[in-house]
Amino acid sequence: MAPRSVFMSIATLMGVVVVSASFVNGLVIVVSIRYKKLRSPLNYILVNLAVADLLVTFFGSSISFSNNIQGFFVLGKTFCEFEGFMVSLTGIVGLWSLAILALERYIVICKPMGDFRFQQKHAVTGCAFTWVWSLIWTAPPLFGWSSYVPEGLGTSCGPNWYTGGSNNNSYIMALFITCFAMPLSMIIFSYASLLMTLRAVAAQQKESETTQRAEREVTRMVIAMVMAFLICWLPYATFAMVVATNKDIVIQPALASMPSYFSKTATVYNPVIYVFMNKQFRNCLLALMCCGRNPCGGEEDGSATVASARTDVTSVSEGGGNKVTPA
Repeated sequence: MAPRSVFMSIATLMGVVVVSASFVNGLVIVVSIRYKKLRSPLNYILVNLAVADLLVTFFGSSISFSNNIQGFFVLGKTFCEFEGFMVSLTGIVGLWSLAILALERYIVICKPMGDFRFQQKHAVTGCAFTWVWSLIWTAPPLFGWSSYVPEGLGTSCGPNWYTGGSNNNSYIMALFITCFAMPLSMIIFSYASLLMTLRAVAAQQKESETTQRAEREVTRMVIAMVMAFLICWLPYATFAMVVATNKDIVIQPALASMPSYFSKTATVYNPVIYVFMNKQFRNCLLALMCCGRNPCGGEEDGSATVASARTDVTSVSEGGGNKVTPA
């Protein structure tokens, strides 16, 4: 279906993803277990995201690596269906974990519910929701509503975007709405509201360098988060919708495979953006790597960052002015 060099190039990409994703997501889990200071409600969701990314790596990237070395799917039809299901299940858990993280930051910082506090029970509920919701929308192909089939070059498996008919098209449309459009809308709304809140605060406190720096950091973080999400998942979602709605379109197998493999690279980006930019987590990581010679402390400079979600917007005047202070 393609030159041998194409398979080997994809195998190389998947090999890099397997090693990198296993290392960084493994660190997230180990450090979170090692240090009690990191066992906050926010970090429950970060660990949930890391677990989902590790499972995508194990069931998706590692199998794709092996299959591309061979040049075909070596494990047979039954395992193809299982791989397609597991990658879809855990991938969507990761997507919804990002949406829950965005919603949590919106609730904590923008305070639409007043003094509502995001607690452990809320984090556990959010984690459980990501798995239950994902299972609801990834199990149907196992029971006849669409199916899981080889994708592109035939070295990985996923939902059947390719076969026409109302059965497949209706499933693809439902999956697109519930597992891409909905979490993306939550992410954009939450971070847009967060940016507007912090910019309003910064405008009222032009003399405060800490507030201005916090606003700049949040802006950079939000742009990085949204862009990474779109870069990883928009090509895959767009390809699926185009193929599902236009069965006459002809796409080369190698090109058809790329969105699926590119989406798997999110397992490397996610912990870097959402965890390793968290100063408290970095301190604990350094403490672990340096055998405890460095302290696992809190935020170093008190600045507000989206990664740590420790910004608190409070009233400072009867006129409704706001200021940003560390929670």
